[in-house]
This record gives sequence, C-alpha cells and structure tokens, in this order.
Amino acid sequence: MSVSQPVAISPSAVARLVSRWYFVVTIATIGFFAWVPFVHAAVRLGRKSLYVRAAVFGAAAALMGVLMSLSPKDAAGKVVGTTGNLLTSIAVVLGLVLVAVGCVQQAKLRREILRHVPGERLDGPDPALAAALAARDRRAEARKLATEDPLIARDLRIGRPDLPRNYDDGGLVDLNNAPANVIASVCGLDADTAAAIVDIRTTVGGFAAVDDVGAVVPFGALDRIRDRAVVLPA
Repeated sequence: MSVSQPVAISPSAVARLVSRWYFVVTIATIGFFAWVPFVHAAVRLGRKSLYVRAAVFGAAAALMGVLMSLSPKDAAGKVVGTTGNLLTSIAVVLGLVLVAVGCVQQAKLRREILRHVPGERLDGPDPALAAALAARDRRAEARKLATEDPLIARDLRIGRPDLPRNYDDGGLVDLNNAPANVIASVCGLDADTAAAIVDIRTTVGGFAAVDDVGAVVPFGALDRIRDRAVVLPA
C-alpha cells in the first residue's frame, strides 16, 4: 500500500545563502570550529549520531591546539626548530583535512536541512501514521470488494473481527452481521446505541447502506461509522 509522503518545500535563495555559514565557520577557522555546524545539524535534524560526529571533529580540533601549543617558539612567538616546524606542519595538515572532510559532510547536511519540512521525521514516515494510512487503504480495498463481490467478502469474513480469519480488512465491522459489542468497540459507540442498531437491523431485515443507521447514531459518530462500517447481506 502506498503511504502519502510530505511535500518537499523549495528553499528560498536567502535560506540557501544564509545556510552557507557552515562552510564559512569551518574554512575561516581552519577546522578549529568545524564541529559547530554538526551540533547545529544535530539539533535541527534530531539525529544523535551527529553529536558523535561533532565530538570527533572537536577532538581533532583539540589535538590541533595541543600540537600548536607544543611547538617551540621564540620571544616573538615565531615557531622555531625542526620539532616546532614538524608539529606545526602536522597541525596545519590536520586542519586542512578537517576543512575538506567537514565541508563535504556539511554540504549533505545543509541540503537535508533546506529540504526539511517542519514536523517531518527525517528517519522516515512516523510508524503510527504509516500504519493508520495503510489500514485506511485496506479498508477502502475491503469495502470495494464487499460492494463488487459480497459472497467473497463474506467468505473472507470482512467486517467480522469477532471471527477467526486470515484477511486483514483494515478494521471494518459489518453492521448487518456483527454482534452489538463488536459494533460498539469498532465504531466507538456506547452499548445502548449499538444495541439499537442490532434491533433495527433485525426489524428491517438488514441495512442497505451504512447511512441507514443515521437515525439512531449520534451525529458526531457518523464520520467514524462511515470510515469503519460496511454492510453485507444478512
């Protein structure tokens, strides 16, 4: 069954321009603050793994700082000696690596944030919502089958959750055949209303359409009954 997906929103030119601060921070600080965009992305996207990535970049930045501080310097603050030049070179190379790797990863995160619809889960459709939509599709399919081939529908026990069956109708109830307590449970009705439905169907010999129960069902419950009920030959 297909599940409706959120509609993507095209980011404005201003949003695209502003979002480039990821690269500005990373490049301008030679990687020292490359971890900051990852923290921002983690908050925006709700992805805990990005905090780990931020910690890795932060540790690498701290290592750069240690290497720079260990480099021997003269009175003017200029790095001197072979050891000093080596440590500084390692720190610079590490910084360039952080800039390169950080910008590549941040480019992908930036695109995700620009496409992000407020309230949308970026780890896929909400499981509860996906299940509800799938059940609604199954009800529509089962209701169509009940209209086109009621005999097959009865064999599949569509609308009879009180009976053993293998067919999943998405949560329908047959107003013409299901017990009152099942109708009450599936349609969210009180026991008296469900009993009245059963009494009427017994008197008239079964309903021809779901809306036939409108005379005894509260107006506020009609939408749920139309969504959950089906009528098969009694």
